[in-house]
Amino acid sequence: MALELWITFALASTVLLALPGPTVMLVVAEGIGAGKRAALAMVPGVALGDLTAMSISLAGAGALLATSATAFTVLKFVGAAYLIWLGIKLWRNPPEKLDTPRPRSAARGFRDAYVVTALNPKSIVFFVAFVPQFIDPAAAFLPQVVILVATFVVLASINVALWALLAGEMRARIGRPTVLKWMSRAGASFMIGAGILTALARRT
Repeated sequence: MALELWITFALASTVLLALPGPTVMLVVAEGIGAGKRAALAMVPGVALGDLTAMSISLAGAGALLATSATAFTVLKFVGAAYLIWLGIKLWRNPPEKLDTPRPRSAARGFRDAYVVTALNPKSIVFFVAFVPQFIDPAAAFLPQVVILVATFVVLASINVALWALLAGEMRARIGRPTVLKWMSRAGASFMIGAGILTALARRT
């Protein structure tokens, strides 16, 4: 793969990742509600979710989702229902106190981040259209795909880790339970809204 092509892909991916989506909202809400450590525990789940979504796309399932209304609808409603459920759960659970945090399950955070990231049909369909633009047809296909997927997953991990650190820092600086509560509920509202938008999404 030409260096110029890889740099272009990395820059385009960075710009795309800078736009907050459901995964970022989930991590930020976790950081505000439970702290930096709990939010950072979600990073591996996000990385594996992106790896899964890109692998599915490049394996051909993404093209199936783009052409099959039934497959797209089933996946989008599963993903939307999970987002809405997480949003409702977050709304009902107040943020933990700074001085006496409850134990958080890293496995649960990993699971939530993975499911939200991997079960996003718009992302899977998007990867089908986005990634092939940076593949040189004159070069071997598999090595290029490995480089592009690895690059995107690393950038996605860095992006979500920065959001987790920012959310944790906001929580530590604010400290006031009432403000944290409403910030957490704002994050919950965004997640519920993202779930509704996902349910209303159409194939493009």
